Amino acid sequence: MMKAGEVGRIIDTILSIPGMNDPVKIDLKMSRKQVLLLSNVIARGLNGKDEQADGLLESLSSESKGELELLSAECLQKAGLTELYEKLRALGK
Repeated sequence: MMKAGEVGRIIDTILSIPGMNDPVKIDLKMSRKQVLLLSNVIARGLNGKDEQADGLLESLSSESKGELELLSAECLQKAGLTELYEKLRALGK
């Protein structure tokens, strides 16, 4: 089994492959339930609440993490769920 530092270097190498920063268009049809769940999963992963972390999120730059947060916010906004999501998060605290 590889050590955490080795996994981080491999992931960093993969993320540095030419073309990895190129935008891609993904046309998704998701239920509002899936949008809420996806946003929750993104938030949990970025906040380090995943005990089964594989090293991928730990190796991301702050810019990449910010892009994931923006994606989550955009999905919530497009689904009209931003306010509901914030209220659900407040209930969970």
